[in-house]
Amino acid sequence: MGVNEKIAVLIAEVEEDQTLEEVRRALDEGADPLSLVEALREGMSVVGDKYEAREYFLPELILSAEIFREAIALIEPRLKGESMATKGTVVIGTAQGDIHDIGKNIVATMLRCNGYEVHDLGVDVSPQAFAEKAGQTQAGLVAISGLLTLAFDAMKDTVDALAEAGLRDKLKIIIGGGPVNEKVLEYCGADAFGKDPTEAIRLADKHLG
Repeated sequence: MGVNEKIAVLIAEVEEDQTLEEVRRALDEGADPLSLVEALREGMSVVGDKYEAREYFLPELILSAEIFREAIALIEPRLKGESMATKGTVVIGTAQGDIHDIGKNIVATMLRCNGYEVHDLGVDVSPQAFAEKAGQTQAGLVAISGLLTLAFDAMKDTVDALAEAGLRDKLKIIIGGGPVNEKVLEYCGADAFGKDPTEAIRLADKHLG
């Protein structure tokens, strides 16, 4: 088994210490950093499949996203000057008035795993901040997360702010979070909603990939 294959298998098995140890060893031995990123992405793709198949649950998803983040932090210094092709640019954040971020963080990491350039605005993000960042980055997708019902008005206001900024026709807007459903989607005026992180990736691929 080659080193890349080994790394893909280890992160797919959610083995934190062994994955990071293998990435460090590969970097020390002069492995191509971009190929290591691809190996990590492959492993995370398996994690997503297992989550969908109900073989993995939220704890595995959270931990695998953390392992990916730590591994990328090890690889990034070696990527200076190397161009990582991206599928598109995504602006993501939790709607104003809501400070939940676990789901949003997982989605942001999974999007990065899948080759997107992600600008994470954090939590309690104003509609204007979404619009400003989307305009600055020429994002093709805005993803708004919310777990509280009070976030629905903020999601709607964000869609309106993007329209006022003249960006509505230039990008797609997806929303997500526990209570989000078709009715909330209709109320907010977004393009689609995702029930879980893997659904969010599918929507991104559909609109940007």
